Amino acid sequence: MNYQWYPGHMTKAKRMMQENIKLIDLVIELVDARIPFSSRNPDIDNLAQNKSRILLLNKADLADAEWNKKWSAYFKEKGLHVVEINSKSGAGIKAIQGTVQEACKEKIERDRKRGIINRPVRAMVVGIPNVGKSTFINSFAGKACTKTGNKPGVTKGKQWIRLNKGLELLDTPGILWPKFEEQAVGMRLAFIGSMNDDILHVDELAMELIYFLWNHYPGKLEKRYGLEKLEEGHCKKKEDALELLQLICKSRHCYLKGEELDIARAAAIVVDDFRSGKLGRITLEFPDTATQGI
Repeated sequence: MNYQWYPGHMTKAKRMMQENIKLIDLVIELVDARIPFSSRNPDIDNLAQNKSRILLLNKADLADAEWNKKWSAYFKEKGLHVVEINSKSGAGIKAIQGTVQEACKEKIERDRKRGIINRPVRAMVVGIPNVGKSTFINSFAGKACTKTGNKPGVTKGKQWIRLNKGLELLDTPGILWPKFEEQAVGMRLAFIGSMNDDILHVDELAMELIYFLWNHYPGKLEKRYGLEKLEEGHCKKKEDALELLQLICKSRHCYLKGEELDIARAAAIVVDDFRSGKLGRITLEFPDTATQGI
């Protein structure tokens, strides 16, 4: 499957961000902690040159705790301030205000020397579709101040939100980039729901996910779907994932007519279970192999 998606409104969104960056002191970038590399838009680094940077590992509760720490260290080595958060529960949100002060201490000191007191830090919040930007802003502000949703493309235009005397946020629409250099990046984005499922083959997506889980998180599929203990070499090739999907079909009683298996329904169950965390805490990519295929 070829994973590409770049609706026209994203070109407009990128242009809007370029026009507003001169107003900004700080760029706060949200990524999905399950795919911290693949959920970063490479255009942001160019856009945010010479700006203070904070990276938020959102949905950290859905990702492997050990790999969250390793990813945090990876990005800190690159000069970014990093905070693990869960926008929905509010976990980690309180730490962000202090991180903002730390990231912008040079700007705040410059203002103080010029006699400018209490000028708020202006931050642009960026991230790809469905990474949780609006939910984060609402959680950070402690009120529903932006429109939120669980589908890509809910935020259509820019919105300024004044959080307090010291911080103003510019919300922006989620944007992908025109072409994925690595198809594995597109696949991981599809896994977490950053693409519209209507353009995807969910059965193929589920088999790719099953293959990864079998080889990196053995036991999670067996535990979730009540499968009997399978042999260690059961899923050596990606083609073998179909057999596991068929077993999940039977376990979840996904049938069409008679004994015909409803592969599409079982595939949707697997993908939904992963996205909601029902399969456990899972990280899909690792710092030393982030650009490689699954």
